[in-house]
Amino acid sequence: MLIEVALPLSLAFIMFSLGYGLTPADFARVFSMPKAVLAGIFLQAIAVPVVAFLALMVFELPPALAFGVMLLSFCPGGVTSNILTKLVGGTVALSITLTAIVSLLSVLTVPVLIIWAAGRYLGEAAPEVDVTSIGISMFAITAVPVAIGLLVRFLWAEFAIRTEKAVSLIATILFVVIVAVALVSNWPLFIESIGQLGPVLMGLNGLLLVLGMCIAALLGLKGSDGLCISIEMGVQNAALGIAVAGLVAQTGGIPEYAIPAAVYGITMYIVTIPGMFFLRAVFSRG
Repeated sequence: MLIEVALPLSLAFIMFSLGYGLTPADFARVFSMPKAVLAGIFLQAIAVPVVAFLALMVFELPPALAFGVMLLSFCPGGVTSNILTKLVGGTVALSITLTAIVSLLSVLTVPVLIIWAAGRYLGEAAPEVDVTSIGISMFAITAVPVAIGLLVRFLWAEFAIRTEKAVSLIATILFVVIVAVALVSNWPLFIESIGQLGPVLMGLNGLLLVLGMCIAALLGLKGSDGLCISIEMGVQNAALGIAVAGLVAQTGGIPEYAIPAAVYGITMYIVTIPGMFFLRAVFSRG
């Protein structure tokens, strides 16, 4: 019961922290840099699930874990992608804008994609998916907190600026806790599946980073914009993946569908941080 309440509340605070760091100028960027924004939205919302689907045709995983990988691929980037973009010198404003827009779009896209993935990977074992219920729940734990964060930032800008770092720190701690609880709750399954999941998730992460950088370069989005697009494509919101898995299972606690997102919550740092510095060095020479 505690997990059922704490998990969505924790995710809601993480999404609140995203809105807390936004300003109207971030959304105005949709019009000032339309190519970068539209490319980022397309790559994250459409290309990432397609690449994940193709990867699962190569790597065989148990149905529940394959379904969990697809759930993760449906999720937008999170606050983590914004932090990593800043770390490697990407365009942070573009990263925040893309994360916010795709997070809001996911309220509509994720429930529909879940129905397809459940039928594709779980078959008759698929739980009954209530699209409306999942959509409303996602709206409540993603869109509403982002909107509240935006409102607070707008009404009390000076206070928000002073406390933004503290809010971001709390959000990061909550993310770590969510991942840890998901792993501990399914520890035997985690130990059993890490040998299969590790290579798939790390390979997928690395491939998406490279694809993002290459596609961005082909579109003329080089330098810091290219780094941002690459990270937004390669880094998914693991906390949201865990929460969505719980919404699908409807059994209370954290289900096995959440294992890929929990494992990814660790491996994405192992792959993304060195990978992005490498890509930055390679593309800066080009």
